[in-house]
Amino acid sequence: PYRRAPGAGSRGSPSASRMWPDERVAALFKRNVQPTLTYWSVFFSFGLCIAFLGPTLLDLRCQTQSSLQQITWVFFSQQFCLLLGSCLGGVFKRTLQQSLVILFVSTLVISLVFSIIPFCHDVVVLAVVMAVAGLAMGCIDTISNMQLVKIYQKDSAIFLQALHFFVGFGALLSPLIADPFLSESNCIQSNSTANVSSNLGHIRNSLVPHHPRNLSHYELPLMGLVTTRVSYAFWIMAVINLPVPIAVFLLLYKEGMVPCCARKGTSLLKAEELAMETPVAEKEDGPHPTPKAGFTESGHGSLLTCFQSENFQEASFSYFAINVTGALVLFMSDGIVGEYSAFVYTYATEQPLSMEHKKAGYLPSLFWGFITLGRLLSIPVSYRVKPATMIFTNLTGVLVTYLLLLLTSSSTIFLFLGTALLGLFLSSVFPSMLAYTEDVLDYKGCATTVLVTGAGIGEMVLQMMVGSIIQEQGSYSFLVCGTIYACLAFSFYVMVLGFHRMHLRPSAADSGNSAVLDESSVSYQS
Repeated sequence: PYRRAPGAGSRGSPSASRMWPDERVAALFKRNVQPTLTYWSVFFSFGLCIAFLGPTLLDLRCQTQSSLQQITWVFFSQQFCLLLGSCLGGVFKRTLQQSLVILFVSTLVISLVFSIIPFCHDVVVLAVVMAVAGLAMGCIDTISNMQLVKIYQKDSAIFLQALHFFVGFGALLSPLIADPFLSESNCIQSNSTANVSSNLGHIRNSLVPHHPRNLSHYELPLMGLVTTRVSYAFWIMAVINLPVPIAVFLLLYKEGMVPCCARKGTSLLKAEELAMETPVAEKEDGPHPTPKAGFTESGHGSLLTCFQSENFQEASFSYFAINVTGALVLFMSDGIVGEYSAFVYTYATEQPLSMEHKKAGYLPSLFWGFITLGRLLSIPVSYRVKPATMIFTNLTGVLVTYLLLLLTSSSTIFLFLGTALLGLFLSSVFPSMLAYTEDVLDYKGCATTVLVTGAGIGEMVLQMMVGSIIQEQGSYSFLVCGTIYACLAFSFYVMVLGFHRMHLRPSAADSGNSAVLDESSVSYQS
């Protein structure tokens, strides 16, 4: 089903420089419009599922009649299994059919999870359901990134930025859907509800994985009449998400990969267009042998199979170093995203700022809103700016913003301004790093799997570390930790640039012989 996309991977060639970038990239998008839109919609499903748990957690506590300490383990079960799914996602993508089948199953599972959650009246059952959702989300994260990189290669930056915009859009939409159905008073009616109803907003904003900090003095009732309406929010999200697995199924059907409905696929290009494009591709990139029947990729895979593959074992030191340092950059940057969104509210409500709870509650929403806005703005910016330059600018901006936050730690105004700037600068680090690293490594090996795994580990580990440090050292350590992580992210990126200079590109002969094994930019054709 694959054909090399004409002009892909030839940004520096004379013929490519004579063609306007928007025409060339638009032509690539036109040839791959259905799979691209499908992967974007799949990532919308990912965002929809990743952001609903925080706002609805208190209502789910009432539904399961559990304590704050017990319900926060639902967070952990989702995050841990998301990480596990990211590591294992590559196992299911040795062929396009496997990838699409797993995406179809994963997106369908997310709709089913939304439908089932209202019937989970035990916290352990809810944790298991969220673990299943986490596995599905992890597979979506790895496979969608990999497939877009395979399609567009050197032009993948702009499409990855759009992909990650959709996860931000989904993450913004799900709390908005849930908000009208959240309980304004304690949703378990008992004699002790009056003294905590006014603090529900503060408790809801303070709940993060493993850290129901400073909430033990709130005695939330475990028994009584449950009066929550949050079930309607989950059913609405299940319906909104339902078109996504349908879109994946339609792509499977178009490719003739549905056993009961197998049909001969149709080309996205007309015959005369194909005849015109093929000579251009041969002129720019040289002849590209057609993959043999039954070929499956041996490069990208799960994290374990990556280290066992021949490509990895025979690679140079710089090849290995770029994978590791690139993952460490995302370990830090995504870790900053996780810990900042989790604890900026706590930092704002404690000394020296002592902000009102309602006012401080806007900070996480502001942060995520500017992350989504930054990803939207990065789509046209990545048209003209190289991924390496974008990463350098972003990480420099993150570090400078944290230093300014430290210097103005008593300023409420600059906390809001700094939160918005951090969201903007952090927004495009992941897609830019993925596009840059895959380009450096010639789209072979395990860069996507390694980077996605590193980002997932960082988001979970740094959040736990910062929560523990704040509890022991006080709220000011929140900014100190962020500054240290920003310095480390910048330092690791400088190391990536150094290893890039060391990295030896394969010879022309080797790259020609490896074209069969190099899953280059592709068009979805039968």
